[in-house]
Amino acid sequence: MAKVFSAEEGVSKQINHTQVNALLTVDPVAKHNTAESCWVVLHGAVYDVTEFLPSHPGGSRIILQLAGRDATAEFDPIHPPGTLEDNLPPTAKLGIVDPESLKKLQRQSNTANPAQEAARPPPPLHHLLNLDEIEAVAKTQVSKKCWAYYFSAADDLISKTYNNTVYRNILLRPRVFVDVTKADTTTSILGGAFKLATPLYVSPAAMARLAHPDGEAGIAKGISRFGAMQLVSHNASMSPEQIVAEAKPDQIFGWQLYVQNARAKSEAMLARIAKLPQYKCIVLTLDAPVPSKREHDEKAALEAELLIEASKSEEEKEKAKKRPDSNSGVGQQLFFGTAADLTWDTTLPWLAKHTKLPIVLKGIQTHEDVYLAAQYAKKHPGTVKAVILSNHGGRSLDTAPPAVHTLLECKKYCPEVFDIIEIWVDGGIRRGTDVVKALCLGAKAVGVGRAALYGLGAGGWKGVERTFEILQGEIQTCMKMMGAKDISELGPRFINSRMVERDIFDGGAGLDRTGLWTSRAAKL
Repeated sequence: MAKVFSAEEGVSKQINHTQVNALLTVDPVAKHNTAESCWVVLHGAVYDVTEFLPSHPGGSRIILQLAGRDATAEFDPIHPPGTLEDNLPPTAKLGIVDPESLKKLQRQSNTANPAQEAARPPPPLHHLLNLDEIEAVAKTQVSKKCWAYYFSAADDLISKTYNNTVYRNILLRPRVFVDVTKADTTTSILGGAFKLATPLYVSPAAMARLAHPDGEAGIAKGISRFGAMQLVSHNASMSPEQIVAEAKPDQIFGWQLYVQNARAKSEAMLARIAKLPQYKCIVLTLDAPVPSKREHDEKAALEAELLIEASKSEEEKEKAKKRPDSNSGVGQQLFFGTAADLTWDTTLPWLAKHTKLPIVLKGIQTHEDVYLAAQYAKKHPGTVKAVILSNHGGRSLDTAPPAVHTLLECKKYCPEVFDIIEIWVDGGIRRGTDVVKALCLGAKAVGVGRAALYGLGAGGWKGVERTFEILQGEIQTCMKMMGAKDISELGPRFINSRMVERDIFDGGAGLDRTGLWTSRAAKL
């Protein structure tokens, strides 16, 4: 029978790190709550994470807030399985908490993190008729922390709001006397290499298990019957293997890459993705080189911190005052270690050495950078195959332009890029008509991010399925109403974008058309 360590023994001597079956009571665990000796309980096991504090991606403060406590409820939704094994040595596992002590720790954690009022049962999914209704239901079902992270955007949320509003200012021009018995939404991407049943795809959306245990695998399942593509977030809450494990054989995935300061970590992940044939492209994200200020997310974290601190003793509060401060929102935590030194000249050659997959550049926000991407693609065939016009859902730089503006800039200043690389867009999509408008402006594929997460929150994988059912139905209805029998027929004569065109950048093309993309600096 494993020995049970009492409070006195736990204070007077350190647990033998090789005795991983040791049973610990609550008191010795609770006393290890400082930066000098930090223990946490996860799934009933006790871990010494003292040495890990300086390198934790979310900073040390979030761990120290939970030191000496059961941190399982905080840990699970935002960490893929295998996180402990990948980051802690076996000696960090000190033992297990005896059942009675574990119950006491869990009661303490519940006091520090009181549950929200019991959510009312959601209405049947088929009663939800649009994305606004799905979002409203999701808000009632997920935690405050989850909602704050998903809903939040940079500063005053101007870009987030305008991403959608701009589509309202584009009018449709329906044609009549056309046989629209059917509307074919099939398309192909990455130079025709992969066929999709719909141009609608899921943009990288982090921390899906915050909304529902189905997580990113649930998103994959929910969109599977629509033949849609899923771009998986670098900060997914499930492993890349888990996400595709039960996917349909012909289902298409892409992997988002945030390049890390420790390039070896990025290289290891690229090698890992290369072994998974379901992933067909690498999506290099460029619109978030540094963390932004997302006040809803940060405020939710601060409120949670107050609840935790209020449950602590005066001695623990004094110790907490001496800890170094750090930003504690989920978004801030996820950016730890992200490189801010990416350049055309260094990053793309490095990436091409470590992946044979097509590269998609995500977060392009000006026609100049689309043009440079096209020039690079011409000079280095087989590398950059597409760009995603995106302002990160308004989550990076507030008042950055919506994708529609950049699309119109390209049509005005460098229309030749549409013949060189594919242009995908995301941000602000709330209706199938929004998707069709983007396609008419030249987009090859159109992504949704929050919509998939809200669907997950409203009803797990079935909520995601309902979200895509709504959007796909609206896309097909719109095409039929306009007189377009398939995606290839969509074009600028189906829309009136004059109201938006008057607001796009009007400072001239500013392009170097010699083909020497490296000489851009003197021309911009």
